[in-house]
Amino acid sequence: MKLIFPFVAAFVLAAPLNAQETEVLTPSGDPAPIRAVKLIPAGGDAVQNERIFFGQVAALETVDLSFEVGGRLTMFEAREGQFVEKGVQIAALDLAPFERAVERATLELAQAERDLTRAQTLVQSNAASETQAENAETVRDLAAVSLREATDALDDARLAAPFRALVASRLTPNFANVAPGQPIVRLHDMSEVRVEIDVPERLFQSLSNVGEISFVGTSPLFDSEVPLVLREFNAETQNIGQSYRVTLALPSDEVQPAIIPGASMTVAARLSAGAAGAITLPPSAVSIGADGARVMLYTPAEDGQSGTVDWHSVDVSSLDGTEITVTGIDPAALIVGAGIQMLRAGDTVRPFTGLSVE
Repeated sequence: MKLIFPFVAAFVLAAPLNAQETEVLTPSGDPAPIRAVKLIPAGGDAVQNERIFFGQVAALETVDLSFEVGGRLTMFEAREGQFVEKGVQIAALDLAPFERAVERATLELAQAERDLTRAQTLVQSNAASETQAENAETVRDLAAVSLREATDALDDARLAAPFRALVASRLTPNFANVAPGQPIVRLHDMSEVRVEIDVPERLFQSLSNVGEISFVGTSPLFDSEVPLVLREFNAETQNIGQSYRVTLALPSDEVQPAIIPGASMTVAARLSAGAAGAITLPPSAVSIGADGARVMLYTPAEDGQSGTVDWHSVDVSSLDGTEITVTGIDPAALIVGAGIQMLRAGDTVRPFTGLSVE
């Protein structure tokens, strides 16, 4: 009996020791804290199939204005960086030669009118032939055409803004002699501000329904994201990079004076979750093996401080190899975003809320 009692006592004392060996212990022998994991919401705050592009602000049109007639430039009021309203005169040539041409054409027309009247009177009195009256009428018509040309040349000697414009650069100095068609000033049409992005060919061809894509832009000039509207795209790829130029429009109520062509803007293209039924996850959140792709879902416990994880099979695809598009997940689910190779189904974990310093 004395031998049996020490044996039973040793067995009883060893039982809790074996129970402790099944737990995860620290080097000091204390139970390890519950592992913290980063969670990604499948719906709501999750980014739905988003691509980021570098955008550049551009004007609706950029034109070089020039005179249709030649002469000496005597008035040039456009300052670089200045906004000019539609119809405001920007430059003008010396008007004296054009005004004299109008006066000369007016006198020639008056003389041709008198000659025509005299010729018609002589025809009625049989003192001249009908041909002379017709020739006088032709001269009168030519004089009228010359007057219109002189008047148009006088109007063309003034240069006005064809739209609300931003003066980009002055291309000719004041008081210089200019030829017809010589560029005088470069203007940006700012009636609609646009943003241009380059979309890779592979991504562009994969977007079958552009209506499901929403575009937003961010810039230090804005307090928050600004919606952008798709206007057009270049149907030819660029020689370098095999990309398509896509043009977006900025809402008129969001246009600020500081927004000028050439400014940079970050553009995000998002595929709506309702239309795509998919979310984008980093590769660290997806495990792909011989039996298919799967993610690890988190189920919170009643206390809300911890929960358990379990595997869930999904369908995956990827356009660029850096992000994976996943379908087949409940929008209310929480996905473990990293470290899934260190977890097993049924493990107890807690959400990672950030580092704390004690």
